[in-house]
Amino acid sequence: MREVRGWAAPASGAALVPWDFERREPGDRDIAVRIRYCGVCASDLAAVRRGDPAAFPLVPGHEIVGEVAAVGAAVSRFSVGDQVAVGNIVDSCRVCAACRAGRENWCHDGVTLTYGGTDRVGGARTQGGFSAEYVVDEHFAYPVPSGLDPAGVAPLMCAGITTYVPLRRWGAGPGRTVGVVGMGGLGHIALKLAHAMGAEVVQFTTSPAKAAEARRMGADDVVHSRDERRMAEQAGRFDLILDTVGAPHALEPYLGALAIDGTLCMVGIPEQEVRVNPLSLIVGAKSLAGAGSGGTGETREMLDFCAEHGITAETEVLPADEVESALDRLARNDVRYRFVLDMGH
Repeated sequence: MREVRGWAAPASGAALVPWDFERREPGDRDIAVRIRYCGVCASDLAAVRRGDPAAFPLVPGHEIVGEVAAVGAAVSRFSVGDQVAVGNIVDSCRVCAACRAGRENWCHDGVTLTYGGTDRVGGARTQGGFSAEYVVDEHFAYPVPSGLDPAGVAPLMCAGITTYVPLRRWGAGPGRTVGVVGMGGLGHIALKLAHAMGAEVVQFTTSPAKAAEARRMGADDVVHSRDERRMAEQAGRFDLILDTVGAPHALEPYLGALAIDGTLCMVGIPEQEVRVNPLSLIVGAKSLAGAGSGGTGETREMLDFCAEHGITAETEVLPADEVESALDRLARNDVRYRFVLDMGH
């Protein structure tokens, strides 16, 4: 076993503290990744502050960038010293229809998550990337594109793939109008991606102060979502609206903004149930959809696209020992736009 130090919450709601634990030795197809950077996601905050008590102690973190430190005997895609990225999925059954199609995130047998899951090798609980090292099957690791800031790549492994997949699926591109609701960790990457795909992109935000930044990142228009007049002017405008907001909010204004046959796709996860008047969908033959993460094929495609267009997350990099500050500020929405921990600091 490999002795690893990480930052763990000893119990639900507790502050993260240094913790020594063990990872398995790399198997034939595994690589050991010396972690350089790990993004801080809202799902990390939720897991630490409100997670299942049975899951603790818990090392969060699933937006990993690092360097290959060791390889198993049968590894063919990586060598020691390669820069690699790991996301929120680290294993699956590999044999179901979804897995065979490269959409392992919908594995019929259930995916193995980067932390808080059950390792298919040995059955131990998985621990995440707020740590010095991670061991993963090479199938679920990805080369870091050259020329991109590695700290900015880390959030692409969750926020990037989560927004890339629905934009591709629902045809963001030239001649299409795409709205992005929310300009946080997910939303600002969705904005960059949709712009690079060639769509007309409109950023919805509750923060008028973000208008200039939204335009810098590629927004053709910015709509203050609390301005009833501006919202009313959006009726019938959008082919696709990507809703990245995790706080409770009404969907009807955005459904009203859809064109005929338009789609509102939710990727944020509000804590409260969402209620929709069926007439909001029936009138105009509109669709309410959801999307989450992506499989290995989609993730490779996303990273290639980001390399081609120079897309990374806008980050604030903090030393690992400031992890509690990062979580506290994230809870207050005091970040533009994604925290990344320097795990080698």
